[in-house]
Amino acid sequence: MDAKLAEIVRAAAAQARRRARAFDASSSKDALPWAVIEAFDDDVRGHVERDRRIEEERDRVLIAAVNVAETPPEDGEEAVGAVRDALIDAIDYLEQAVLRFGSVNRQGAKLGYGEVGQRVTGGKG
Repeated sequence: MDAKLAEIVRAAAAQARRRARAFDASSSKDALPWAVIEAFDDDVRGHVERDRRIEEERDRVLIAAVNVAETPPEDGEEAVGAVRDALIDAIDYLEQAVLRFGSVNRQGAKLGYGEVGQRVTGGKG
């Protein structure tokens, strides 16, 4: 059985994708990376055991978000679309990494997100 945390991971990823799609050049470029990763950091990161693979995917999301923020609209719709697609892909990979490798930690268990050591997508870790 999936830990309750799996639902939270999926919701955080959905929020990140919405924010990535909503970004336009008039938005704050410095704010985009943190806005995209906000729900993950607030609702997920502190409730799973630290795992290098998850952290690497989180870093990829931040880098991809910076690339989106720094791509000028003058580069054309195709260029902007390509970096935005790369950001969406990075968000998808982060979601999958947490669902595949994540284990509920003590803080997550205390909040009722599963048992300590339980994989986010079910079973014992």
